[in-house]
Amino acid sequence: MISTLLFDFDGTLADTAPSLATAVNHVRQQHSLAPLPISAYRDRASGGAPALLEVGLSIMPNTPGYEEACRSFLAFYEKHLTENVVLFPGVAELLDNIEARQFRWGVVTNKAMRFAVPIMAHLNIAERASVIVAGDTTPHPKPHPAPLLYAMQRVNTTPAQCIYIGDDRRDIVAAHAAGMNAVAARWGYCPEDDPVETWQADDCISRPEELWPVIEKLNRR
Repeated sequence: MISTLLFDFDGTLADTAPSLATAVNHVRQQHSLAPLPISAYRDRASGGAPALLEVGLSIMPNTPGYEEACRSFLAFYEKHLTENVVLFPGVAELLDNIEARQFRWGVVTNKAMRFAVPIMAHLNIAERASVIVAGDTTPHPKPHPAPLLYAMQRVNTTPAQCIYIGDDRRDIVAAHAAGMNAVAARWGYCPEDDPVETWQADDCISRPEELWPVIEKLNRR
C-alpha cells in the first residue's frame, strides 16, 4: 500500500517562477536588455539556470558568457529566494491531508540545498517534510534515479509504497527508473512543446486534490 508521497518542488509544490524570473531579468539588465514578463520564463522554470538563461539571454552551457551570466544569476537569486514565492493553490490543504492520514511526504528536487531549504522554511513546510533531497545531495540529479533511491533509503520505504509527483518529463523518467509510480502535475511548469500526455506517467492530475483518487486506484492494482 502506498504510504509515502515524494514531490518535486519548483512547479509542483511551490510557484517559484516570479523570483527566478526576477533573477534572470537582473542579468538581462546587466546586458542592457529590457526585462521579460514572468510568462516568458514560466514553462521553463523547472529546468533551472540553463533553461532560464537560454530564454533570457539565448545562451547555453559551454557557450561564451554562460558561466559569468550563471554566477550573476545565482548570486542575485540567493539574495531574493523567497520574494513572491507561494504554494500552489490546494497544496497547503493537500499537505495537511497527507499528514492527517498519517502518510509521509518529502521533496526531491534538482534545486541546490542552499536554495531549497530556505524557501521551504519560508513557506513553513521544511520541518514537516520527512526527507528533503536536493540536486547536490547525490552525485546525479534527476532524471537519474539516484535522488529518489536516496530519499526512499532515508525514510526506509520501498518503490511499491511510493508515488513521485512532478511537473517535468525528467520527474517521470526518474520515478520509473527508481521503480515507483509517477504522477504528472499539470498545474506546474509543464513545457508547451512537451505535452504531458507523452511522458508515460502513471496518471496526470490538474489539481492537488485529485491525487487521492489516484492513490486509491494504484492501491487497488
